[in-house]
Amino acid sequence: MEVVLQNVTKIFPSRDKKSGQEVVAVNNFDFTIPDGKLVGLLGPSGCGKSTTLYMISGLQKLSSGKIFFGEDDVTELSPENRGVGLVFQNYALYPHMTVRQNIMFPLQNFKGKDKLSKEEILKRTEEAAKLVQIDELLDRKPSELSGGQQQRVAIARALVKLPRILLLDEPLSNLDARLRLQTREEIRRIQRETKITTIFVTHDQEEAMSISDMIVVMKLGVIQQIGAPQDVYDSPANLFVAKFLGTPPINVFNGKISGGKLYIGEEAVLDVVGAEDQNVYVGVRPEGFIVDNNGPLTLNLSSVEVMGRDASIVSTSDASANPTIRSIIDSDIKVDKDAKTVKFSLKKNKVFLFKADTEERIYCEVK
Repeated sequence: MEVVLQNVTKIFPSRDKKSGQEVVAVNNFDFTIPDGKLVGLLGPSGCGKSTTLYMISGLQKLSSGKIFFGEDDVTELSPENRGVGLVFQNYALYPHMTVRQNIMFPLQNFKGKDKLSKEEILKRTEEAAKLVQIDELLDRKPSELSGGQQQRVAIARALVKLPRILLLDEPLSNLDARLRLQTREEIRRIQRETKITTIFVTHDQEEAMSISDMIVVMKLGVIQQIGAPQDVYDSPANLFVAKFLGTPPINVFNGKISGGKLYIGEEAVLDVVGAEDQNVYVGVRPEGFIVDNNGPLTLNLSSVEVMGRDASIVSTSDASANPTIRSIIDSDIKVDKDAKTVKFSLKKNKVFLFKADTEERIYCEVK
């Protein structure tokens, strides 16, 4: 089911009666979610991603704009008539019911022509439980389950209705690191098997990049960039996107373009074609550094941390916008840990330039 959001805006009234300043939670959100894809809404807390999800579900009314499911305008439809399955961050399971009863509960509320027989309800409940691999836990209560198992019950309860759209609101935030990894793999598997259009809200960029077909990066209610996760990582539209995606985060330097050369501090590190002389922010991904005794970039060495196959060189620079700089290299490459400085050359495809005033990307040829 294709989901179309046309100029969707959500404005909340001011909490401060004196100022009367309204809060624009989502501003002119315009996007088409392709049929059968898993799309991640990604951004920091307060960026409007959950509000967008709740408007799609019908739990929040739009201030302006329209929402379509396929050809159907659902803007004014109530949540129960939209055909969505919603999984909340806190699972929202009924503690006094068994897993079976929790999953079948939505089906028992079907009325009229949608009403199901008891046999059909049990059949669909067992099918949903099997899909999320909890069919052996149907007689247990939520208190007898682990966090990951409870999350699967919540997903099964959303899927049992055979929804047109599946909505997930930060479904992994309450799980520990290992369970998050396992559960996000399960979510991806389930989505591929069911082919249900799925919208996944998270502030964790690693989660979004690992399972999404497309990501929508948001800031203060405004879309910053849309694309395949790797494409957005490899070609960020602005400094915010560049800094938000990546672990460790991108290294940012104060630099300048002068006479066709890119300077970090006083060192000319790369040639630049097609950009006027100006002050810039220079973003370098951690994997964009090459240890090179004859390299043009000199950094002050703080430490070398070996982490199995990789090593992290921690350094500083007066030109850095961050307190420290992290460079990820192969652990086989030897670095003198007692040296005061370390020299690098840079991988040009891992270097991004941004305007110093607007932080928008400068698209030019870096050599």
